[in-house]
Amino acid sequence: AGLCGVQRVTMMLTTRLPSGPLAVTHVSTHVSLATAIERVRRERVLDVIHLTNDVLGRFLDRPRIAVCGLNPHAGEHGLFGGEDIEHIAPAIAAAVAEGIDASGPHPADTVFYQAVHRGRYDAIVCMYHDQGHGPMKLLAFDTGVNVTLGLPIVRTSVDHGTAFDIAWKGEAFTDSLQHALDYARMLVGT
Repeated sequence: AGLCGVQRVTMMLTTRLPSGPLAVTHVSTHVSLATAIERVRRERVLDVIHLTNDVLGRFLDRPRIAVCGLNPHAGEHGLFGGEDIEHIAPAIAAAVAEGIDASGPHPADTVFYQAVHRGRYDAIVCMYHDQGHGPMKLLAFDTGVNVTLGLPIVRTSVDHGTAFDIAWKGEAFTDSLQHALDYARMLVGT
């Protein structure tokens, strides 16, 4: 992002499941959990909803975006913390007022089930790295694609990391790289 001179970016993980495509974006990624909590602010959540809607809007008429809560059970109406009420819900309300099909805050422990098995959502906005990465790696470890949204260029990569532990051993599984290249080609074509 710094090399491209932009501030407003986010990471998106995406894959095609038997139930259809699924995208997961993040309010924060490679920071401590304490810092991730500090970054859950209305403006940042709304930025990520916009970035998610913008990229999916290239392929879908009206992307259905679920937004996770930060706290267990999306805070239980403030019982487990105020971030869901003070920052996340107002960001969702602002997005809805702009015509974006966003809903939540949803409990993170059930929203992936609703997206994958019930087909209710095209994308899930997660508040921090492991909230989104854990489920996506369980669902699509070998086929997930990492996309940086908000850049003036197309940037995709494999989702699973560098895998230096298997380098030069003939054990690499190339599907994720092929999916990353295919997704980049799709983005360039829109």
